[in-house]
Amino acid sequence: MKFKHLLPFVLIVILNACSKDDDANGNEPGQQEDPASFTEIGTLDIGDTGAAEISAYDPSMQRLFVVNNGEINKIDVIDIADPSKMTIIHSIPTNSGAVNSVSVKNGLLAAAIESPDKQQPGRVTVYNTNDYSEIKTVSTGPLPDMVTFSPDGNYILTANEGEPNSDYSLDPVGSVSIVSVKDNYQVVNVDFSRFESEQAALQQKGFRIFGPGASFAQDIEPEYITISPDSKTAWVTLQENNAIAKIDLATKTATNIFPLGFKDYNVEANAIDPSNEDGTVAFKPCPVKGIYMPDAIAVLQTGSIPFLFTVNEGDAREYDAIEELKRIKNMSLDPAVFPNEQELKQDAQLGRLNVTTTLGDSNKDGLYEALYSLGARSFSVWNGTTGEMVYDSKNELEVKANAAGYYDDDRSDDKGVEPEGITLGRVGNKDIAFIGMERADAIAVYDVTNPSAPTFLQIFKTGDAPEGVLFISAADSPTKKSLLIVSSEEDGVLKVYTPNTI
Repeated sequence: MKFKHLLPFVLIVILNACSKDDDANGNEPGQQEDPASFTEIGTLDIGDTGAAEISAYDPSMQRLFVVNNGEINKIDVIDIADPSKMTIIHSIPTNSGAVNSVSVKNGLLAAAIESPDKQQPGRVTVYNTNDYSEIKTVSTGPLPDMVTFSPDGNYILTANEGEPNSDYSLDPVGSVSIVSVKDNYQVVNVDFSRFESEQAALQQKGFRIFGPGASFAQDIEPEYITISPDSKTAWVTLQENNAIAKIDLATKTATNIFPLGFKDYNVEANAIDPSNEDGTVAFKPCPVKGIYMPDAIAVLQTGSIPFLFTVNEGDAREYDAIEELKRIKNMSLDPAVFPNEQELKQDAQLGRLNVTTTLGDSNKDGLYEALYSLGARSFSVWNGTTGEMVYDSKNELEVKANAAGYYDDDRSDDKGVEPEGITLGRVGNKDIAFIGMERADAIAVYDVTNPSAPTFLQIFKTGDAPEGVLFISAADSPTKKSLLIVSSEEDGVLKVYTPNTI
């Protein structure tokens, strides 16, 4: 009789034990989410142009820290405990100099801040995410454009572009600053001068060095950084140079430069719309090459291989001393290569397409035997050990954007949808990539569980010119569901998206 009274209790214990076993087997928050179903659940307008560029998240405080260079330079602090009702609760002034990027780790907020004179050293300021007090400010290379913590929290890295002034009378050395958090924020600046002897061989593979009077080290402009899960290796995009550099964090040295080569738009799968004045969106093969020139980069470690994901935006050098772009209709083409030159120069054909004048005239006779446009209108996957390409999305981003009604034909003559931002996240049991397209004002979502064969899942609208793309895992999310935060630089709007539960 006693045991009968114990039965309900025993059943409860067994059920609880089963529930714990299920959790141990992977039924964690987010496992039942559908990664093809992200929809908007919240929005917040924090300013106009220059606001809402980059966001970082502190899971312990359930707060977003958002770059805002609108009327004044500051970092807005946003309560995101309820993503559908986000509110600004504080602003951290950054004083002189624009703040370009923020990153959060272990209760620390790191901000990359440029000098009012961009050619002078910038700085990283570290704050406490709880009370916003300043912990430390250290000097970096000129124009720190991106900042990130290593996964273990031991390092803060900045990509220092080192852009020249307008007449190129001062062109700082591009570098990566490595800040040792546990060593009283000691800074080591890593530049790329050690590869100068390899310049010719690198250029043969598509590396670009072309600033007026600039040395090898001065001409390199680091853009964006990603770090391996074990915090031992960093990769940085050298956007204007069309390359990825690899850095050993233990020795604090650059070990490799991987030139990225060129993309052939004369292949059907890579077809582009080269004109904004042909009255339609028509993707067609063109006798033009794309220069990958990636902006953001992210790493996915699969087995022993670090797979690097890049978004291939492209970026021109436009200064008083050099303006590299010219429309094809204003160039002289080599008739031996382009016998139909006059036809190609029509506005409805290739005439409107902007290409660089720094490549394509190998014998310097004023006749271009090859044409190179900036960016690749795609995202790519590279082997982080060898630098070899594993995958390219070809023209799928533009085809999908056009089918959804998001393609901006006014940008056809330039860089198309301009893929600029990327973040990776685990949704359910799949690795997912979120691709931000600046000119389509949209995010494309891909299943990248197999990095060599990404699969398109969905595309959705964002604010104007999405710059920051931030993934919050279900485990760290205030809703216990995966969240995607998109910050848009042209309208200062933050948007939050979450997937449906299966």
